[in-house]
Amino acid sequence: MNTLVLGRHARPLRQRVHWSDRLSQLGLIGVVLVLAVGLLAPLLAILAQSLGGASGLSAFSSYLASPALLGSLWNSLWVSLLVTAIVVPLAFAFAYALTRSCMPCKPLFRAVMLLPLLAPSLLSAISVIYWFGNQGIAKEFWQALGFDGIYGAAGIVLAQCFASFPHVLMILVTALSLADARLYEAADAMGTSAVRKFFTVTLPGAKYGLISAALVCFTLVITDFGIPKVVGGNFNVLATDVFKLVIGQQDFQRGAVVALLLLAPALLTYGVDNLVQRKQSATLTARAVPLVPRPARGFDLAMTLLCLAVIGLVLAMFGMAVFASFATFWPYNLAPSLNHYVAGLVDAGVATSLWNSLQLASATAVVGTLVVFVGAYLLEKTRGLPALRPVLRLLAMLPMAVPGLVLGLGYIFFFNAPANPLNALYQTLPLMVLCTVVHFYTTGHITMVTALKAIDGEFESVSASLKVPLYKTFWRVTLPICLPAILDVSRYFFINAMTTISAVVFLYSPDTRLASLAILNLDEAGDTGAAAAMAVLIAAVSAAVTLLYMGLGRLVDKRTQAWKAPAR
Repeated sequence: MNTLVLGRHARPLRQRVHWSDRLSQLGLIGVVLVLAVGLLAPLLAILAQSLGGASGLSAFSSYLASPALLGSLWNSLWVSLLVTAIVVPLAFAFAYALTRSCMPCKPLFRAVMLLPLLAPSLLSAISVIYWFGNQGIAKEFWQALGFDGIYGAAGIVLAQCFASFPHVLMILVTALSLADARLYEAADAMGTSAVRKFFTVTLPGAKYGLISAALVCFTLVITDFGIPKVVGGNFNVLATDVFKLVIGQQDFQRGAVVALLLLAPALLTYGVDNLVQRKQSATLTARAVPLVPRPARGFDLAMTLLCLAVIGLVLAMFGMAVFASFATFWPYNLAPSLNHYVAGLVDAGVATSLWNSLQLASATAVVGTLVVFVGAYLLEKTRGLPALRPVLRLLAMLPMAVPGLVLGLGYIFFFNAPANPLNALYQTLPLMVLCTVVHFYTTGHITMVTALKAIDGEFESVSASLKVPLYKTFWRVTLPICLPAILDVSRYFFINAMTTISAVVFLYSPDTRLASLAILNLDEAGDTGAAAAMAVLIAAVSAAVTLLYMGLGRLVDKRTQAWKAPAR
């Protein structure tokens, strides 16, 4: 340690802390406080509510022993497992076709499969009703398969397969893209058959992606609220039980108990996924050779036919919602008209709700991207406060394991408490922005951390040695390189804020009602045509914004990513 000697006494010299370091530490504390208030405090409020009251644990145990509650838990589990068993193999086959075949139109096929991400999950439920409902055009076909009706487990499974497929597909495409061609060349040299290569090389290389995809699918289904609410009928699941107990019966303690049950499977799948990721080893090394598929007429034709069949089902589901939204009077007058759009936007006042959704999505895109980027940057590129950094990493990853319905219920217990100084935020748009940012925080955080880790830390070291302030390095190097990732995170926040239902279903007031929630209200009122029209309208807005982001991304690439181009 440097010392200053004065006679016999020695004092350590205090190194002066730069103002930018102080600012970064304050920023780190601020991000932790945002996540603590927006995530940790509501979860603790749910726990306190479930164990509160005079009966305490005895009430908790009696609720858990309730036959109705156990029935809903069993229904949620087996439906989620069934959807996972259907979607994961089908999505794996589609991803395999995209990455390991030479079939035509791959970018088009992949873009079509992402359509369900642009609309609320309610769109698939509404489409199922128009296809196989009491007045569905394929009702007889559905009954010929042995089903009595679409309302119940069968309808939930069918709609959930459509809604969860693109999420699983994205994970599996990434997993199958990371393949080393040398392994396949070695297998070919040893005369290994195609089937054996699949089971000894392909599946082991993609096993972690398969496990993650299965866990994501299971969690999405068991925590979804919109689809069971629309086509569940008398088939109760945990997500609808929470809504009925809180909104219908005002039984907040039992609602908190069910919310904890709903949280348990999500936490379990998150823990398993985290364990799997720790055991995962690198699939690509510095010497790896990218796998380039070879043309094979029979295989490519089979993969093309498979993909066309899946795309046909997706377009049939998505197209039915569009067609029904323009039908004058289903099923007697199918002539196209704008009656449902007028009824939804004007008569039902959804125009105001759509404006609220646009405000929520825009604010979430700005605030969420800012908080995520600041948090990731301070974690990866600054020093100080070592005890706080593991806390921030934990809080940043935890939202992935918290269902939106549980988070929204926690906001009731925490922000609606009279003694809470933040009580004034309840049922306001800023609180809904906070809830939405926290709900989708983890994916944005992972994206930004990945982008920042790709930037060598030598930039900051060299800047420090040259006495260049940290903010100049940030402005001239870090921010331009990270702009594409920032746009991706912003688009992710915007689209999810436009389509979210479960996270905000407990938080809105008549003045802050959202378009996605208005769809739910229209369906409950029996105006399914207007509900379909509003779902299609949300999808159209999301698609337009996506195209806008794509154009902005190309502009950013031209201005800031020229260093990626190969030297001439």
